[in-house]
Amino acid sequence: MICAIMQPTYIPWMGYFDLIDKVDKFVFYDNVQLAKRSWQVRNRLKGSNGELWLTIPITKTKSRNETLILNAVPNINEKWIKNHLRSIELNYKKAKSFESVFELLRNEYVEQVSLADFNINLIKTISRKIGIKTDFIRSSEIEGIIGQKDDRLVQICQALKINKYLSPQGSADYINETTKGGLFVSKEIDLFYHDYKHPEYQQLFKKFMPYTGIYDLLFNVGFDNALQIIRSGRKNNIHFTNL
Repeated sequence: MICAIMQPTYIPWMGYFDLIDKVDKFVFYDNVQLAKRSWQVRNRLKGSNGELWLTIPITKTKSRNETLILNAVPNINEKWIKNHLRSIELNYKKAKSFESVFELLRNEYVEQVSLADFNINLIKTISRKIGIKTDFIRSSEIEGIIGQKDDRLVQICQALKINKYLSPQGSADYINETTKGGLFVSKEIDLFYHDYKHPEYQQLFKKFMPYTGIYDLLFNVGFDNALQIIRSGRKNNIHFTNL
């Protein structure tokens, strides 16, 4: 049984969905602090004039340091839902699969209790629509998880009876901070790192722009072809001893 643990991102890129597709269980890491201007609240698409950044405004609280992803609340007073949908429509209305994808998004862009609810619901809906069958769970639903960094990740794996963990390569620095493989090794959880090479596909507006949010892929190739293209970029997982 293999799992991955990631914060719920706004409009994740293709590699995020490949990570989901490669594991048995995917844990949304929602009970951690929300970082300002993080991928949880902003991402980019490809517009007619280059990068198109979309940002979810968050209602300000008395203590930003105490704002977790699960209790961060999008600020509906800034009309961000209307603005995001309008920007998406203006830039992708000539895309091959615009009608079907935009209809799905219109149904998903509704007022949510929390940022986590919105991002998670969107990721799960897209995953199922393109054919990903991975089981999802939120870290906030798992009781008794304490500590920091890889200690928390290991406890989540143990709670779910996971014996293999697939990590983004960007997490290697803090996992290896004390020893190579960190606490995963001492707890006998085999650690692997996700390896992915971004594939190209036909986009609007001239030169190909990689690392956009998943909407760009969906609008340009449609739901039925998306997973095949996502999988075309995957590489073999890297064992922690080889990174």
